[in-house]
Amino acid sequence: MSDPAKVRRHAERVRELVASVVRSQIKDPRLGMITITDARITADLRDATVFYTVLGDSVAQADTAAALESAKGLLRSTVGKALGLRHSPTLTFVLDDVQDQVKHIDDLLAAARNADAEVQRLAAQAKYAGEAQPYRVDDEADETDEADEATDVKETPRGGETR
Repeated sequence: MSDPAKVRRHAERVRELVASVVRSQIKDPRLGMITITDARITADLRDATVFYTVLGDSVAQADTAAALESAKGLLRSTVGKALGLRHSPTLTFVLDDVQDQVKHIDDLLAAARNADAEVQRLAAQAKYAGEAQPYRVDDEADETDEADEATDVKETPRGGETR
């Protein structure tokens, strides 16, 4: 098993190499506006997964996936030579749908904000179903109870209270 730092370095190098080769050497017309977002490599350095995004619709994404699959040999040989490993890692390309997930989460947050604003608007216009104070308050009874309690408490010379 390899050192995790070494694996991370190799994964970063794979990402950079694939991006530069896609930009400069692959002349496939099916290749769309592609961005290599991430690369991950297994601990044994034999398999690498390259994540990419494509600007455009599903047709552009499918065409770009086909172009990457056809250029996989060139990309693997370039990566293998540059890394200087005993075995060139096999490359797997995965469409990174982070942008779609971000848009979905933003839509959900906007819907939640709108629902909260509607609840606040309704709460501001709300009125009590009955009186504002639903409990009966007896002002005279409270005053006499307080007076009785004040006379019942006696102080002792030590500062303690007795009843």
